[in-house]
Amino acid sequence: MSNMFGGFGAPLVSPDAGPIPGVPMEQPKNLFRFGEQTIWSTQFHAAGATIASGTFRLFTTPLGQVGQGFGQALSIGETNLKEGGRVPSGVAYDVFGVAAQVESSAGSNESAGVVTLANPIVAPGVVSDLVNIIQNGVLSWDFTQTQVDICPVTLAGAGGGAFGAVATADTGTPVTTGHLNNGNGGIWMYRKHPVALPGNSTFAIVLRYGSRAAQVAQGNASGNAVAIRVVLLGYYKNVIEIG
Repeated sequence: MSNMFGGFGAPLVSPDAGPIPGVPMEQPKNLFRFGEQTIWSTQFHAAGATIASGTFRLFTTPLGQVGQGFGQALSIGETNLKEGGRVPSGVAYDVFGVAAQVESSAGSNESAGVVTLANPIVAPGVVSDLVNIIQNGVLSWDFTQTQVDICPVTLAGAGGGAFGAVATADTGTPVTTGHLNNGNGGIWMYRKHPVALPGNSTFAIVLRYGSRAAQVAQGNASGNAVAIRVVLLGYYKNVIEIG
């Protein structure tokens, strides 16, 4: 005898649900894997570089190669791209956030070897470089034939870090410690419509400067170079062939 839950062999369906769809007799040919991942790329500006009205393309140089202003090969700190300017085959990537971090170098350029990107942005000249970049720089998408503006760099926050300048001595030459950047957090977010990057598609992020941008390290007696690391936050969908 059947009941409201269905008897043996009696499916639980509404009388108005229509015919039950057939069950496929074959195994699926592929599976989908979803996840979240960031990808990043960095542009290097040597001390004394003229950036006014300049255009610089990021996400074009892969890990282990030389480019984007660097005189030495990019390491994992500068990028995690395995192929420059291309989304891997079989992977779709939807970007929902963009962050930009300004870094100061202990050297002026990489002509003689790798320079560190660990100089605190606290001295007046280095802070001037930071302000110069975030107030004059603009980020844009570059899809081969089409460019779409994202936002001024000042709106694409660094996403975290050490911020603020604190005086630690008030006698003789003041000693200061700290680090400034373009906002504690404040990542540029696509709230409704992420940017879709299909598999095998080519793309770049363009960093452009207005005509009023100053030279790099113009007010910096130490002659520090700067770097701008742009991070894309997104979801990926990976197709896994199983049959």
